[in-house]
Amino acid sequence: MPKSDAQSSTIARNRRARFNFSLEKTFQAGLVLEGWELKSIRAGKVQLVDTYVIVRENEAYLLGARINPLPSTSTHSVPQPDRTRKLLLNRRELREIATALQIKGKSCVATSMYWRDQYVKCEIAIATGKRAYDKRKTIQEREWNRQKERLRKQSI
Repeated sequence: MPKSDAQSSTIARNRRARFNFSLEKTFQAGLVLEGWELKSIRAGKVQLVDTYVIVRENEAYLLGARINPLPSTSTHSVPQPDRTRKLLLNRRELREIATALQIKGKSCVATSMYWRDQYVKCEIAIATGKRAYDKRKTIQEREWNRQKERLRKQSI
């Protein structure tokens, strides 16, 4: 898949997840959506900030994802922007996520939402929370990389 096509298929990203967590393993999950949610997703009205995954009774659920309804949402349905949405994963992936969540300090966060053919997929990751000094180190590395690029461009 070309890079430009991959960028255009991204609906929303959770950029804070990469800053606040060390991501270990990622999974691709389908979402159970309602009709009005799909229309709002096409319009780009999705927020994944503070979104996480829980496993209950061998099923995974996405909490905290906000899909804002369009003003033209039909009158016969009552939109709930912050409702809990079911994730579609296979048994092996569910078992792996459930065992990881039982370990202290581990959590599962949503990192991005994107189109895969005509389906909406959510990328979730098993993560460990970063401490304050880890976050400072990340910022220092990012600034150093920017400085290196500036120096490299000046020398050319």
